[in-house]
Amino acid sequence: MARMGGSKHLKRLAAPWFWPILRKEYKWVVKPSPGPHPIDRSLPLLVVIRDVLGLAETAREAKRIIFDGKVYIDGVVRKDYKFPVGVMDTISIPDIDFYARFVPYPVKCLWYVNIPKEEKSLKIVRVENKTTVNGGDIQLNLMDGRNIQIKVKDPTKPVEASNISTLDSLLIEVPSQNILQHIKLDVGKLAVVIHGRNVGRIGRIVSIDIKPGLKKRRSIVMLEDLQGHRFQTILDYIVVIGEDKPLITVAGI
Repeated sequence: MARMGGSKHLKRLAAPWFWPILRKEYKWVVKPSPGPHPIDRSLPLLVVIRDVLGLAETAREAKRIIFDGKVYIDGVVRKDYKFPVGVMDTISIPDIDFYARFVPYPVKCLWYVNIPKEEKSLKIVRVENKTTVNGGDIQLNLMDGRNIQIKVKDPTKPVEASNISTLDSLLIEVPSQNILQHIKLDVGKLAVVIHGRNVGRIGRIVSIDIKPGLKKRRSIVMLEDLQGHRFQTILDYIVVIGEDKPLITVAGI
């Protein structure tokens, strides 16, 4: 894993292994800005435009596309060429009628899948933390850095978000952040692996082994893919994406 450190620069040889860049032809590569995704699970927007999508041949051309406000990430114009694009982020370029979602992908770790225009405002996010804020409202901290605050009528009995737990998933609308559907982390649900050696694999949860004294995120989960092959990973490496089928377009399904 590449280290962010305090430097504003990043050598190509030190960049995350899955970035599709030439390692020895040039010395430096753009370093992602601090943002919604860590460096080892994201791609800088400039690299996305130039090296992933092939819409530019040089950094200068890629910057021009970005600075002109032609690129939307999760429905918001992004003019920062260092902006980190990560798991489940949607990218839209209306000028060329291009819509895609970045998803976990076998071998490549993070890649895009084309989506219909109707899905550009849909996103699945995992609940990383759930806290009570001043006034008794419930705040959900999500995997892409978002915070959704749920109004509570009676702070002594906060029933509004009582069924939402850590590591559950939400189908939200972006950029409004309206919650459209709640997907409970449970046996029988479909999940995608977002990290580790099984990255990109999709399977149905067969069992969750939560042992006393062990952090929930480190618990072992068994999944079964569409071919009937079983594999293991940890809870921290999966995101629930649906029940009988994914709620949104995901690579490999």
